Amino acid sequence: MTRPPLRDIPAHLITGFLGGGKSTLIHHLIAHKPPGERWAVLINEFGQVGVDQTMFAERDDVVVQALPGGCLCCQLATVLQTSLVQLLRRERPDRLIIEPSGLGHPSGLIELLRGEAFAGVLSLRDVVTVLDPRRLDDPRARGHETFLDQLRLADGVALTMVDRLDAARVMAARDWLAETLPGERWVVEAPHGRLPVARLLEGGAHREGAEPASPASHRAQAQIQTQTPGLLLDLDARAPRVGAPVRESGASLGHESLGWRWHADEVFATAAITAWLDALPAALRVKGVLHTDTGWVTVNRARNDAPLSPSEWRRDSRLELIAEAGEMPDAEALEAGLVGCRR
Repeated sequence: MTRPPLRDIPAHLITGFLGGGKSTLIHHLIAHKPPGERWAVLINEFGQVGVDQTMFAERDDVVVQALPGGCLCCQLATVLQTSLVQLLRRERPDRLIIEPSGLGHPSGLIELLRGEAFAGVLSLRDVVTVLDPRRLDDPRARGHETFLDQLRLADGVALTMVDRLDAARVMAARDWLAETLPGERWVVEAPHGRLPVARLLEGGAHREGAEPASPASHRAQAQIQTQTPGLLLDLDARAPRVGAPVRESGASLGHESLGWRWHADEVFATAAITAWLDALPAALRVKGVLHTDTGWVTVNRARNDAPLSPSEWRRDSRLELIAEAGEMPDAEALEAGLVGCRR
């Protein structure tokens, strides 16, 4: 029986810088989605080992696919188009959510989704950028062209982490957005990532207008990658063995990544791994899923806050560190410390 053609599937981009709370926000949206809808979520990670998809529980009405190891708008554009076509044909979702890397410039992705390949198939809706107001305390962030363009491209801004701030700092972030960014966009506070799902369901088409092009400096930096993006999708081909973890590293866009995968039978001591995490430099972005002596847990640290929470993932343990170029601690020393955390 011939299936009807795919037509005008609502597509949403959830953008924002590293550690801004994109995944937490998507979790909330999924938890409150209409029960009759089937969603597809495509996640792009800067790192190599594919951690973000481990943080989503399996369910029949949501399919999550990861594209680790590069920037969707630069290194993985061709891979993205092929993967997205296959995903849409296979899953036939009612709605698509794409989470680009926090270091990615979304203009190329917007151009692809609006291009000929997906004409009539996808309908690009509100582009939502998450913003942790504390990011504005750093002058380097306020002057970072990719950070600013993520906000310029947004139809709406979700202010995350506001549950950790006083009202004056939240208002200061609103004032900065109003003074700095041209155009109209909605701004909503989303404590704990709680963006009302109606913002997606009732949002309009992504506003027309001049999209800031992915800057030449961004494209040039994105080509400096220690791994080949096309090879980063088949993680199962390099499955870890007991006593033989797989280590992955990469570098581009002014940042470095370092990650490991361990066999599911290897167990970490919770007290030891917690102490190891606490000893890491505060500026490191850390995320992972680990098999510990108290069960499987996730780690999701931004700004030196790394609580462990229960995880439903059981395939393997994974840990990823992301640092600005030149700021990554020694890989051998880090790995030796991790070996000491195993039970």
